[in-house]
Amino acid sequence: MDTFNKDRLYMQMAIDEAMKAQALGEVPIGAIIVHEDKVIARAHNLRETTQNAVTHAELSAIQDACQEIGSWRLEDTTLYVTLEPCPMCAGAILQSRIPRVVYGARDPKGGCVDSLYRLLNDPRFNHECDVVEGVSADECGEMLTAFFRAIRERKKSDQKRKRLDQELES
Repeated sequence: MDTFNKDRLYMQMAIDEAMKAQALGEVPIGAIIVHEDKVIARAHNLRETTQNAVTHAELSAIQDACQEIGSWRLEDTTLYVTLEPCPMCAGAILQSRIPRVVYGARDPKGGCVDSLYRLLNDPRFNHECDVVEGVSADECGEMLTAFFRAIRERKKSDQKRKRLDQELES
């Protein structure tokens, strides 16, 4: 199988992880790590569930991959993630020496691979990554857009209900 089709296949697995996050009411972001054509880690966002700011999909996948390999160096791996990594996750990617990152949708408000900064390709660091962006970007982006749209609609509905309740009390 060629690299393009492998990337799409593995990104679909990351999307499946994102759907697990969404089912929990989490921001739908999923990640997997592949080593020698084998998935060694799968994770999805759990920040709301754990009430822990560092339980991003990428960080959880990195922790699991380190345990699987038995090393903090994740050389010869590829990280697939549905959304462009944030600064915290980009730092963990660099620190764990992941050589290749494939992501779906850009994050114009927090992405630190291409959007706001280019942390994974900054020669001032002692490690740089090959980056492939935009794999299944439409599907990844639409999942996030729909999730946040539903939150906004729910907030509007709650506000409207609250106003109606206040009017009835008056």
